[in-house]
Amino acid sequence: MPKDKRKRPGATESSPYSKPSAKASAAHSIFKMNHDLGQHILKNPGVASAIVDKANLKQSDHVLEIGPGTGNLTVLILRKAKTVTAVEMDPRMAAEVTKRVQGTPEGNRLKVLLGDAIKMDYPHFDVCISNTPYQISSPLVFKLLSLKNPPRCAVLMFQREFAMRLFAKPGEKLFSRLSVNVQMWARVSHVMKVGRANFNPPPKVESNVVRIEPKHPRPQISYEEWDGLLRICFVRKNKTLSASFLGTSAVVELLENNYKLYCAQNDIPIDESADDAQMNDAGNADEMDVEEEFKGFSDPDDVDDEVPDFFKTAQKKGGNRKKNRGAVTSIVRKKIEKVLEETELAEKRARMCDEGDFLKLLYGFNQEGIHFA
Repeated sequence: MPKDKRKRPGATESSPYSKPSAKASAAHSIFKMNHDLGQHILKNPGVASAIVDKANLKQSDHVLEIGPGTGNLTVLILRKAKTVTAVEMDPRMAAEVTKRVQGTPEGNRLKVLLGDAIKMDYPHFDVCISNTPYQISSPLVFKLLSLKNPPRCAVLMFQREFAMRLFAKPGEKLFSRLSVNVQMWARVSHVMKVGRANFNPPPKVESNVVRIEPKHPRPQISYEEWDGLLRICFVRKNKTLSASFLGTSAVVELLENNYKLYCAQNDIPIDESADDAQMNDAGNADEMDVEEEFKGFSDPDDVDDEVPDFFKTAQKKGGNRKKNRGAVTSIVRKKIEKVLEETELAEKRARMCDEGDFLKLLYGFNQEGIHFA
């Protein structure tokens, strides 16, 4: 009699064409991607090659790669550069990219640093290449721009909307502190669009690759001061500059402290004998500003990447409470009003200002002894 072909309970399909079970698939996977770290591996070799080609690497270049993942970009970079320093947050990924080149000639030219790319100090490097984890896009750009010895260029993958902010012009919706900073310190060019299907697992958004080339020589201004000015202007980019500087007591207090420090360092005496009329004017201004203070931060279009620390501190302390104002506060307010009036920017909004407007503001404030660093 023919054998019974019915499956026994618990038996598995032995055909080579049968689909693997869920358990078998799990057993063959290396590890689960950590979405909290923005792990989306670039799997398209054509896109990876194009990114490396756009960096125009030399055989003598030291390359910094942020977030190497499993090393799809890393192995291509090692073929064209002298050394690669890969910064990885996930120990599993760090082990994977190390194992990938272990025992090869390229293995001695790769150094993997385990840690947070935003918090660590980088060794010397000529070029930065990164399939950037989206949650560190803004901090990474600001960190690269603020380096004393910036790289020759950086080829970076970003979420499409973030990449468009790098190109945004005054008056456009995406124009922000990031736009002004990048365009002040570097030239930005678009490389390519990258669809979601080119990643594993696919992200929820489309991506763009951009090339950032820091200007040489660098603009002869302090990066810390320039960024400090922009932080105040763009906390409320849809408000007038007068409201940004005079409508919040936390800003006046910050600039007052900076002014006192500047005077102390340069042996400049401060006339604290303000008359009663000036004191009353300052007090009345504070009363009028109480309602305005700290009520616009919930609007994503009004807030740039982050709220400055001095705003957070003032909020924790109860920023809406009226404070006793002294003579120095009155002096600083008068100086702010003078700069805004002389530059004719008091009623202009930050989102409508160009690079020249911000330079005029910074120069005017510095001439009055007010600094932002």
